[in-house]
Amino acid sequence: MRLRVFLPTETLVDTRVVKVIAEAEDGAFCLLPRHADWVAALVPGILLYTDPDGTEHLCAVDTGTLVKAGDEVRVACFNAVPGADLATLRQTVEDAFRSLDEHERETRSALARLEAGTLRRFMEWEAEH
Repeated sequence: MRLRVFLPTETLVDTRVVKVIAEAEDGAFCLLPRHADWVAALVPGILLYTDPDGTEHLCAVDTGTLVKAGDEVRVACFNAVPGADLATLRQTVEDAFRSLDEHERETRSALARLEAGTLRRFMEWEAEH
């Protein structure tokens, strides 16, 4: 099978695999080459895949969609981070989430200032007319 993991800005993984394990809303599942075609809504978790040499690889994924069609497995998600082992992956994910949390705080603050400024200007305009 061929596994591709797509993010909004890049293709994170594009490789041959013999097994994919992922987690959907109703539990974990395994895909092998001769399994039926499959579509699943992924929950945040670990995507595990095994290459033809038998080496297992990990990738932390955010919510997304997995589609298996024939020998193609495609995963589309907003965020994903590859890792060599669970400990390293955990630290990488924690660092990425901390960065995202800070970015979200800055974004919310900018939106609040924009909303307040818009309301103030609207009230000033209303008072003039």
